[in-house]
Amino acid sequence: MEKKNHKHFILAAIDLAKQGMQFRAGGPFGAIVVKEGKIIGQSFNRVFAKQDPTAHAEIEAIRDACSRQGVAHLEGATLYSSCEPCPMCFSAIYYAKIQEVYYAASHADADKIAGFGVNELYAELERPVEKRQLAHHQCEREQGLDPFIQWQEEHLSKEDYIDQL
Repeated sequence: MEKKNHKHFILAAIDLAKQGMQFRAGGPFGAIVVKEGKIIGQSFNRVFAKQDPTAHAEIEAIRDACSRQGVAHLEGATLYSSCEPCPMCFSAIYYAKIQEVYYAASHADADKIAGFGVNELYAELERPVEKRQLAHHQCEREQGLDPFIQWQEEHLSKEDYIDQL
């Protein structure tokens, strides 16, 4: 893809971030999912509008793209974001099987300028589980394994679930 196209999509993501702020929907973030040169999903941050702390622009754009495409994964797609994705969004991008990410501002920029605290999240992820600020406790492990064992035994697929709906 030409550099010009990357610029076009990044600027569009930045414009979405500005739109979201105008609507007071959420923080200053916008994201676009592109496949084969076409926008297949897009959103701005909707944390306040949805009263949902997971409604980040990247996740909302992934949801939009998956819904429009009727798929659960976005192999071959590229995500453009107005800002470097946070750890939650990085995970969503990874699970969506998006091929690559382009972003404008860094998470360090977001922390320095607007105080979004993403640097602390990255630091928290590097700590051993037992030293994280948010306590994590494992319990009932054996029962927790049951759904995974059932999944393995039944070799369940996406179609098995869709047919059930």
